[in-house]
Amino acid sequence: MFSPTRRKVLKAMLFGGTAIAVPSALYAAEYGRGEGMPWSPLRGQPPYYGTTEASFFTPAEREAVAAICARLIPSDDGPGATEADVVTFLDRQMAGFYGRGQHWYMQGPFLEGTATQGYQSEHPPAQLYRRALAALEAHCRNTYEAGFAALSEERQDAVLKGLDEEEITFAEVSAKTFFDLILKNTIEGFFADPLYGGNRDMVAWRYIGFPGTRYDYRDFVGHNGARIELPPVSLMGRPGWSSP
Repeated sequence: MFSPTRRKVLKAMLFGGTAIAVPSALYAAEYGRGEGMPWSPLRGQPPYYGTTEASFFTPAEREAVAAICARLIPSDDGPGATEADVVTFLDRQMAGFYGRGQHWYMQGPFLEGTATQGYQSEHPPAQLYRRALAALEAHCRNTYEAGFAALSEERQDAVLKGLDEEEITFAEVSAKTFFDLILKNTIEGFFADPLYGGNRDMVAWRYIGFPGTRYDYRDFVGHNGARIELPPVSLMGRPGWSSP
């Protein structure tokens, strides 16, 4: 589903601020999630969002979500959502406080919002996923006599296009809202730090040449636009690093 400029699109997604959210020092101090400054490697508590092994999807749901992700970021000229194990990121995401909408006001009234207002559904993300995936499965079986994951790539793309363009609708939840959310979550899982379950082996970062969550880049301030050849580093370090 991506154009030949896929690499440029992926870079824009990452550096546009979509991919990584790093808690501020103020947040860490207020909620006791860190040890303050100065920072030193391998100290303090690691991020907790989406890092547990808790799972949300049923086997059938996981198969369908993995297939959706594989079409949203396919494996063509580089690694896609499959190689990055995005489905594990989404599974943990839906099993946690994000999936429950735990930090959101969810009491209504629920009105149709504008494109700039973000997520407006009365259903927390995990509930939206569960209902939408069931409706998607029913639609595919009624239309093609097979579940989404069993369809050809061409038919999968046609179904996803139908969701995006609102040609396919669901009775209980908004198919368009589900498409927009799973697209957003797939991009997050592709680019997020591997600590959260996706971007396995930092394949997305390696693909676009992103050096990862390094402490700082002061040594390269004067590089005058030259390419910086640095292996990516995650929040948990990289192979070969160990605690002193």
